[in-house]
Amino acid sequence: MGLDLNSSAHYMLPSKRAAGGEVVIEEDGPICSATESLTKKPRLDSVASSAATAASSANTGNAKSTGNPTATIITNNHGSGNVESPIMTLGNGKSQDIDEDLHSRQLAVYGRETMRRLFASNILVSGMQGLGAEIAKNLILAGVKSVTLHDEGVVELWDLSSNFVFTEDDVGKNRALASVQKLQELNNSVVISTLTTELTKERLSDFQAVVFTDLSLEKAIEFDEYCHNHQPPIAFIKSEVRGLFGSVFCDFGPEFMVLDVDGEDPHTGIIASISNDNPALVACVDDERLEFQDGDLVVFSEVQGMTELNDGKPRKVTNARPYAFQIEEDTTKYGSYVKAGIVTQVKQPKVLKFKPFRDALKDPGDFLLSDFSKFDRPPLLHLAFQALEKFISELGRFPVAGSEEDAQKLISLVASINGGLSDGRLEEINQKILRHFAFGARAVLNPMAAMFGGIVGQEVVKACSGKFHPLFQFFYFDSVESLPTEPLDPNDLKPLNSRYDAQISVFGSKLQKKLEDANVFVVGSGALGCEFLKNLALMGVSCREKGRLTITDDDVIEKSNLSRQFLFRDWNIGQAKSIVAASAAALINPHLNIEALQNRASPETESVFNDTFWENLSVVINALDNVNARLYIDSRCLYFQKPLLESGTLGAKCNTQMVIPHLTENYGASRDPPEKQAPMCTVHSFPHNITA
Repeated sequence: MGLDLNSSAHYMLPSKRAAGGEVVIEEDGPICSATESLTKKPRLDSVASSAATAASSANTGNAKSTGNPTATIITNNHGSGNVESPIMTLGNGKSQDIDEDLHSRQLAVYGRETMRRLFASNILVSGMQGLGAEIAKNLILAGVKSVTLHDEGVVELWDLSSNFVFTEDDVGKNRALASVQKLQELNNSVVISTLTTELTKERLSDFQAVVFTDLSLEKAIEFDEYCHNHQPPIAFIKSEVRGLFGSVFCDFGPEFMVLDVDGEDPHTGIIASISNDNPALVACVDDERLEFQDGDLVVFSEVQGMTELNDGKPRKVTNARPYAFQIEEDTTKYGSYVKAGIVTQVKQPKVLKFKPFRDALKDPGDFLLSDFSKFDRPPLLHLAFQALEKFISELGRFPVAGSEEDAQKLISLVASINGGLSDGRLEEINQKILRHFAFGARAVLNPMAAMFGGIVGQEVVKACSGKFHPLFQFFYFDSVESLPTEPLDPNDLKPLNSRYDAQISVFGSKLQKKLEDANVFVVGSGALGCEFLKNLALMGVSCREKGRLTITDDDVIEKSNLSRQFLFRDWNIGQAKSIVAASAAALINPHLNIEALQNRASPETESVFNDTFWENLSVVINALDNVNARLYIDSRCLYFQKPLLESGTLGAKCNTQMVIPHLTENYGASRDPPEKQAPMCTVHSFPHNITA
């Protein structure tokens, strides 16, 4: 069963709204209404047209822009037409109750107090290329009080491969102004404003956290020093994406208190015995391993016999073992333990002393590792990003993709910086890695922007709420293994005056053509599915005649989806997820050939997803949330020898797995231990119904 949009690609787009007040975007001010009594809600049609609509509300809601190719959306339902949507007012910045229907998932992860702090936070995002757009999107969905978008530059064709809010009609317009109305659609409770002139450090005092994605080292030192010494300190985050390389730096002030280090519920144990010793030995039942660590504080309750421990006093854990531990307490004169008792961890706040950016550049301390096979990579990238800054300062441009001369220039700059170090000097410089860094330095790739947008967005939440341990202080990441195995011809990296030029500068035009000809199957269009569709559309996957992207999901949109499934709007509630997501993705890239279905991929629908369908696929992407569904898709990929990209989320945690035929184990080859809790997204039966 499917739905058909062939004759009406705007099926799930909003109709024209009732006029109330003109949306006004000021260079140094927030979005406001020209009519005080009415505020106007932005519309999805602005995604299809251009940022010029920001100055007027007289748009028609067409699904595609004049002059752009028409995206192919195939379904089998002759559904209804446009849907009227009520006007919603923008947030006024005052204290508001939490909309539990909208933010139910966030409440479960962050808690009510953290959400209140978040809702009172004003954030600056400077640099509205792909990374800035991803960060802003995540913060707006999270529901901060306000987001100010800053950018002095204009949209280039180059930007279209990484920024989901830009269209070809936006080329030549200021990036911040071209972004504001489309980002406003994500959450009307967040006040979004723009800055298009040069930023001064004094202006930073308006914010609780400031994020920079395209800032020189000189300015970063100046701004960070101001934020670090401000009272109270302003959280400063600097992040960059350069081709397949990325970095994040955080400075949350001289003393930053983390109220909850991991966001987990306090660990507990059921007591089996307590000795009358010094120190006392506490043994617990062996049904489940204890998760206490040496130094943890615990309290006892409901202990019978040795009731002296029920006084609520925290006691320090020592010599922690899987089912027992000692406490720094002399219990020789206490009553003898009889039975029962519960021991509970007491969570303690932690104070972090951040170094200013100037000092951290010279003495970065320990780097956070994401790949232990690359333990020597962060120190090299720490120098590479500094060398790139010097390269741009001296030559006034980025290194040219494929230019050996530029690559050698960058390598010499790295060697020069390294030679000037007294401590932490690298014994060997990996020139191959630096060549890759130089070749892709100008490109902001969408997958990298999406990844770092998520990381930085989470760091802002930590800075504003004190929940979860922040990055301390540098994080570097690279994905050079994503490059083609065969050497790239420098001529293959040259721009073609297309929206994919940034991607071509890293991977080459041959791989780009393969992506555009790919046949892809995405199973599920919830939170992960929306992100995947956006990424695929921006990358140009399935965007030529031979290519086809099929997405299936038999679920419909609910209000609670809107805070994280960013392709949906409030007027889409009750509509089919796959249909709405497919059409929104087609607006991001009008060349996308996408087919939206509402079928479960299960043994019962193998007449739809038949052998021919599976044999023609290039890759399968799971966006599911239960094990049985994943196992079924995995079994089909295993049978038809198809690559599978598997991932999942649970609160602030996530996992990914790449399943490559004849190279890796398949998803079903190993099983995780039983979950202690049910994933939140399965409690209410979301995309897991796609498969049996």
